[in-house]
Amino acid sequence: MANFNKVILAGNLTRDPQLSVLPSNTQVCEFGMAINRKWKGQDGEMRDETCFVDLRMYGRRAEVLNKYMSKGKPIMVEGRLKYDQWEGKDGGKRSKLYVVVDNFEFLGSGGGGGSGGGRSDSSSRNDRNSDYDEMPPVTSGAENSDDIPF
Repeated sequence: MANFNKVILAGNLTRDPQLSVLPSNTQVCEFGMAINRKWKGQDGEMRDETCFVDLRMYGRRAEVLNKYMSKGKPIMVEGRLKYDQWEGKDGGKRSKLYVVVDNFEFLGSGGGGGSGGGRSDSSSRNDRNSDYDEMPPVTSGAENSDDIPF
């Protein structure tokens, strides 16, 4: 039986990213996204639905994401689903499904006032917004390869 675990999502951050460091000195960034869906129901009425997803990213890219992103900014992520189970402090079983992000791409304009729905107010995360236009490109490395046949 074949297995495939791949997720691609585009939406907006629901909260500011939270960067922390694991005991192994690996950086981890946790954040949430809202992904909206609009469709026409059988009755002809437009419907909307919002899916809220928790995400985690590890390593140097986690630091980049934390530096340049804030609540409301649009982003596209690529990763995989991960299911964790643990025992809570009350002894009950707990579980959570989230996305482990491998790659991401900033969407919308750098200033936050563009088509992607980013916020342009500077009251939140002012240190991040000031550097947003000068952010380094985040690539998988394939774009610079001579092996691409076109």
